[in-house]
Amino acid sequence: MDYIKLAQDVIDCEIEGLQNVRNGLGEGFCATITAILECLDNRNKVVVTGMGKNLHIAQKISATLASTGTTSVVLNPTQAMHGDLGILQAGDVLLALSYSGESDEIVVLLPLAKRMQVTLVAVTGVTDSTLAKHSNIVLPAAVQREACPFNMAPTTSTTATLALGDALAMVLLSARGFEREDYAKLHPSGAIGRALLLHVRDIMRSGKRLATLSQNASVKDALLAMTKARSGSAGITNEKHELLGIFTDGDLRRHIGAHANILEQPIESFMTVNPFTVREDDLAVDVLKLFEDHKIDDLLVVDAKNHIVGAVDIQDLPKLKIL
Repeated sequence: MDYIKLAQDVIDCEIEGLQNVRNGLGEGFCATITAILECLDNRNKVVVTGMGKNLHIAQKISATLASTGTTSVVLNPTQAMHGDLGILQAGDVLLALSYSGESDEIVVLLPLAKRMQVTLVAVTGVTDSTLAKHSNIVLPAAVQREACPFNMAPTTSTTATLALGDALAMVLLSARGFEREDYAKLHPSGAIGRALLLHVRDIMRSGKRLATLSQNASVKDALLAMTKARSGSAGITNEKHELLGIFTDGDLRRHIGAHANILEQPIESFMTVNPFTVREDDLAVDVLKLFEDHKIDDLLVVDAKNHIVGAVDIQDLPKLKIL
């Protein structure tokens, strides 16, 4: 048995399903976005419900919506019959997930939802199903087949439904002008949140922890200054105290083998000219991106006059719980 081939067939089937749903996007999707935007403007919420595997998908969709600024909760349709129906209020949007559109627990909810004056959106693969016929909006999620060899276990259909939920969340994010800073406010305790909430001034080294030298200094002077500051880099300036370059531990390692008397030579011969820099008001996440994109470990912080005011060392970030 070729396990890899079987696995690839499953993924290919799900890709095919995603393409089918993508190509089927149309008026239903736009109407859903419009309904949710109106709902949020009126300080209402999106309620997501589903049965069986779709209840798990509903939980993920609702969590993604909530984490990107769209107020959302999950309604377990079974528990709804025992009091949880109180989650719904007039003006809410109810996303009902049912591939067949005939799930008993979902169908039972339909007259109750209508009575409560919520906007009902059917996310279904069968557009003439009971669910679709009784909904205000139909959001098609049809796939050609499940990845299950018996075409029974929800696989391709749940993946497609989840992708539709992601698409809704990301389009709503853009439509509402939800920014990086807004995302950070909803994720304050994680590394992502800290990187988005903290500014460079909050994480940079300054004062005695900052090593700076003039361009006339020697490599030995730079090493002494870096050792004193316990830093892996030193900023090099001209007579006007403007940034000229940066010298790092890495620069020393790269050049020491080719220069026997490197310690006595001028630092400007080995520094990196016009290095990447950041400003105090930049976000920590911008620092992370520079570190990752350019494979560097040290950044200098400059002001409007190109004077060095601080440095950011990648080794400090884990201690700040940013990495």
